[in-house]
Amino acid sequence: MDVFVYGTLTDPASVASVVDEFAFGPDAELRGLHRVEGRYPTLAPGGRTAGRILRVDDVAAVDAYEGVEGGLYVRVAVALVGTDETVAVYVGDPSRLDADATWPGARAFAERVRSHLAERDVVVRSL
Repeated sequence: MDVFVYGTLTDPASVASVVDEFAFGPDAELRGLHRVEGRYPTLAPGGRTAGRILRVDDVAAVDAYEGVEGGLYVRVAVALVGTDETVAVYVGDPSRLDADATWPGARAFAERVRSHLAERDVVVRSL
């Protein structure tokens, strides 16, 4: 699986503590979401975020690291410009990360993120 990383998983030592095998792909830019600092970094609507592509096979380990099952982060698929592929992007719940970010809507956090991505042109572009 290809993942757009923009926080702790841009560091090889951090990735090695999560999965046994990985490779970094190109630097990349996420368009349509910007990085917001909190206890851990997350994303909010609008802007751009610099990062890189991380290639991993152990999706379950990355999901566990990101707290997906507990709702800390949600994993979403975002189009990779110039291909028919998508990359995974992890978006953290700002209310649980003490981050100053707002996602529109009144539904559950994961539903608000998915709804926003479905309505906007959010993409990842390799650099």
